[in-house]
Amino acid sequence: MKPLAKFVKERRKEVNLTQEEFAERAGVALTVVRKIEQGKTNLNMDKVNLVLQMFGHELAAVNSNDLNE
Repeated sequence: MKPLAKFVKERRKEVNLTQEEFAERAGVALTVVRKIEQGKTNLNMDKVNLVLQMFGHELAAVNSNDLNE
């Protein structure tokens, strides 16, 4: 599985958007995109999902029991 930071950065660059342009289109602050691409771990899941929706993806909460099934 590709790390979130790498995935977002690569996909953003594929569509030729700066961080600023991407943040505006995703409806989030520039700092959100920067934090994601820097691999920060204290992120607001709602904001992360707004960014991922640009690529047709989303993160969902996972129960550790679900991982073992």
